[in-house]
Amino acid sequence: MALIVQKYGGTSVDGPERVKHVARRVVETKQAGNDVVVVVSAPGDMTDDLIAMAHELNPNPPAREMDMLLTTGEQMSIALLAMAIHQLGEKAISLTGAQVGILTNSAFSKARILEVSCERLRKELDQGKIVIVAGFQGITNDNEITTLGRGGSDTTAVAVAAVLKADVCQIYTDVDGVYTADPRVVSSAKKLEVISYDEMLELASLGAQVLQPRAVEFAKLNDVVLEVRSSFNNNEGTLVKEVTEMEKKMVVSGVAGDKNVARIALLDVPDVPGIASALFKALAEENINVDMIVQSAMQHCFNDIAFTVDRNDLKKAIEVSEKIKPEIGASGFTYNDKVAKVSIVGAGMITNPGVAASMFDCLANEGINIQMISTSEIKVSCIIDEKHLTKAMKSLHRHFGLE
Repeated sequence: MALIVQKYGGTSVDGPERVKHVARRVVETKQAGNDVVVVVSAPGDMTDDLIAMAHELNPNPPAREMDMLLTTGEQMSIALLAMAIHQLGEKAISLTGAQVGILTNSAFSKARILEVSCERLRKELDQGKIVIVAGFQGITNDNEITTLGRGGSDTTAVAVAAVLKADVCQIYTDVDGVYTADPRVVSSAKKLEVISYDEMLELASLGAQVLQPRAVEFAKLNDVVLEVRSSFNNNEGTLVKEVTEMEKKMVVSGVAGDKNVARIALLDVPDVPGIASALFKALAEENINVDMIVQSAMQHCFNDIAFTVDRNDLKKAIEVSEKIKPEIGASGFTYNDKVAKVSIVGAGMITNPGVAASMFDCLANEGINIQMISTSEIKVSCIIDEKHLTKAMKSLHRHFGLE
């Protein structure tokens, strides 16, 4: 008997027929002799609809009340799925994040999981029930309801799988695996049979929307094997796991694009100790995640500091920049929300020099100017004009032989 955690996204439970379909799939897994825990997202576009409704009432709604509102979507899904499973003759119980014991910090809308209790989960599983958990949510020590941010149901599923020491965590979505690029953008993209945690983490953080980056990070830290599959067919998916050197066959495994990027630059910043610390500490205090950072070469004891943030954090980042500008002695700042990030990822880059140069050559041949560059052992990212993103992704996918 295996213990399997399954996660179903919003499109998988969007309407009664799809809920019934998921219920049948879950029951089949249970009747094959497995213990099953299911993590579910809010149906369809319900989260977006709730956000829109909130902003009609208040353009700047309190973060606590937003979390209180948004968690209702998942509660609807888990209750309906439990009802559908009961109709098929199996015992099931739905539990909110709080009822499970998913303890988070108090960062509303971006909470991080601190601890997951397995006591209630084990109790219900021992009684032969299918346990259905609301994704995306948790509770603080002060009994405040929190949400985990976009894609947080993935993180919930991995955290539950880790605490239960599940055999596999299956992520069911509207695509049947991880591809070498977004197939909606690059029609020649191929599905990967297996990908390493590190490669998947880079792709997820660079705009590939198959898995949430924090979920992949959690899986890597806790050695949880992930399987990305489609909830609409029975095709084999993509395994995300620790990959040996012998399995790293491709220099570049995938190309990712991300439009959720904005660029900010602080100008003529004095080149003295403590400037970068003051700037990025101020951004961190507002829970603004900074991605790429570039400091220009010093000229006359001054330089520029440019960085990127998510577009939905741009307004707050501008406010921080305006406030910090006189404190750090900057002459001003600029921003641009019409940029995008294109990236290549591959564990094979570690032992193959010249990959970055090859990427830059490919973009240059397409007449695409590079504004910022960021690298790690297994990825290279470039900030470019948003209008060139599709062309860049297609060209790089072809250039590195991923078709």
